[in-house]
Amino acid sequence: MSVSDDDRGVWMPPEDDPRETGEQPVGEKDTIRSYLRHYRTTLEMKCEGLDAEQLARRSVPPSTLSLLGLVRHMAEVERHWFRRVLQGQSAPPMFWTDDDPDGDFDNAVADDAVVADAWERLREEIAVADAYLDGDIDLGAEVTHHGRPVPVRDILVHMVEEYARHAGHADLLRECIDGRTGQ
Repeated sequence: MSVSDDDRGVWMPPEDDPRETGEQPVGEKDTIRSYLRHYRTTLEMKCEGLDAEQLARRSVPPSTLSLLGLVRHMAEVERHWFRRVLQGQSAPPMFWTDDDPDGDFDNAVADDAVVADAWERLREEIAVADAYLDGDIDLGAEVTHHGRPVPVRDILVHMVEEYARHAGHADLLRECIDGRTGQ
């Protein structure tokens, strides 16, 4: 007896998965971009179809972890690494302050306007990051972070790691909300 996709909690047939383009990345930068796109899309998929209350629902007290918090956090992460560190821009935090260093999670409240703002900001930061990645980048070049030289390659791989780690959190959060697992 085979198990159907519905019985496994899978959202869609694998052939309809927007992360699967059928294209093989060529080269290191293209491979990193492919993984970034995959995990960015995974986070979006984990949030699809949920209302503001569900997106803001906390995991396990006293944690403030929520899907909405993850969206806000990843907007901050994209902004920090791509604008501040890789491009040297002055880009103040969007969701946290010195007085509230966990504002990206603490203030992820069940409000449609907060949800819309979070997605808009994440998409803006991804657009900035993608524009940077469209440029001629030397992956071995170094930028300064906290007074130390860091290769561009390391930062890009770290971005993949950030998304992969938080996609795992999103899996568990989504399962707690409506039982969905997988993909």
